[in-house]
Amino acid sequence: LKNIFGSQVKVVEMQSEAGAAGAVHGSLGAGALTTTYTASQGLLLMIPNMYKIAAEQLPCVFHVSARTVSTHALNIFGDHSDVMACRQTGFAMLCEGNVQEVMDLSPVAHLAALSGKVPFINFFDGFRTSHEIQKIAVWDYKDLADMCDMDAVKAFREHALNPEHPAMRGSHENGDTFFQHREACNQYYDALPEVVEKYMGKINEKLGTDYKLFNYYGAPDADRVIIAMGSICDVAEEVIDYLNAHGEKVGLIKVRLYRPFKAERLIEAIPATAKKIAVLDRTKEPGAQGEPLYLDVVTALANAGITDKTVIGGRYGLGSKDTPPASVFAVFNGLAKAETNGQLTIASTPNTIKGDGLLSYLDLAECAIIGANYKNLNEAMDIAAEHASAIIAATMQTAGDEKTSPKMGATVHAAQVSPFYLQCVIQKPDAPASKGKFFAKEGNLYVGVDNSDGNAWTEEFSDRQQLFLWFAGAPCHDAHGQALNE
Repeated sequence: LKNIFGSQVKVVEMQSEAGAAGAVHGSLGAGALTTTYTASQGLLLMIPNMYKIAAEQLPCVFHVSARTVSTHALNIFGDHSDVMACRQTGFAMLCEGNVQEVMDLSPVAHLAALSGKVPFINFFDGFRTSHEIQKIAVWDYKDLADMCDMDAVKAFREHALNPEHPAMRGSHENGDTFFQHREACNQYYDALPEVVEKYMGKINEKLGTDYKLFNYYGAPDADRVIIAMGSICDVAEEVIDYLNAHGEKVGLIKVRLYRPFKAERLIEAIPATAKKIAVLDRTKEPGAQGEPLYLDVVTALANAGITDKTVIGGRYGLGSKDTPPASVFAVFNGLAKAETNGQLTIASTPNTIKGDGLLSYLDLAECAIIGANYKNLNEAMDIAAEHASAIIAATMQTAGDEKTSPKMGATVHAAQVSPFYLQCVIQKPDAPASKGKFFAKEGNLYVGVDNSDGNAWTEEFSDRQQLFLWFAGAPCHDAHGQALNE
């Protein structure tokens, strides 16, 4: 694997995340463009080095699949508690909401780090985004090279530690000078949002997108607005389309550049007609007046002298707790009430709102082994529509016998204990809203579907290939030889 400079990429596995961060720091100091990938407690172990990397203006990017930091119990799944623990390190923070956005915007972090001399945390939701199987458009290396500031690369390499031209790093300072020198970095953080906007503009030109520091979606004259970042934004967009189509006026602001927080751009994105705002954080800060994004929004509005908007904060999705459309509906309904105050805690339930949607769900529970289900899904993705996607959600429960484990679908005997139940979801943008269950019985495969209109039916297939062809809308045959999708 080579990079845009034609050099072989060197991948090094360290013993621990703390060691990895130290290696990244040293590699950057030696003039090598370096990145790392981490999450959760692993990211927290890197914090001491992050302070040094940022203060030394080294153009590094940490790609983080944002995940839970264990508290009262171990949880390896997704929320923003790890990245929020890094706000004070001096790293800039860029967020994406889905797999395509990760591909599109990750170069922004690298390019802006080089030109702006500020390292980045480039983060996206752990599991929900990081583990999604998705068909996306990928970058051409020539396009990436076209956008790269080679003068900044040259300056970085010339700044590297070298015995031929030695320089002092990591000195000790007392109180008479430390404060002044610490404040000297302000100019770089003040200038960084414009650097990010510049590279977002370059990407927009190449891809035809409209990425901004804060993207607004919804009615231009919305009276209720949600501000959030991460994968919840895609869910919120679906709800906003539905509500606005039924006469309501709601909207969403998607936060992309979280640090440095450019308050002026946030205010520009908020419709002047908005009277109530809900700021949703995917983290919990016990004892605080509110969670981090909420406090940033409140401060931005207060500093701008804006007092005609009611702002409430809310927590959602801790530990990969699902936040379905019903939860977003509940937020907008709460904002519509005459009295809106306090903090929201958004909890999801198994119930979903049925209607004319654009997503079709197919549960693959034939096999309780994660790797096998990924193989099944990849096989389905090869056949499925161009924009199909898949996500696996695993719960740490133990399979029992057939009577107590109907979720497994296949016959599961007590002796065949598995550590996971799996729910795999395939989405087809052109399919009607439905929920399905895929299961095995007596050698054949079945798909049972309960459509939103209440009509239930079952298809039977003799092999997995025919089932996937059926789901993709391609011609196939059921277990009885009956032609389907013709």
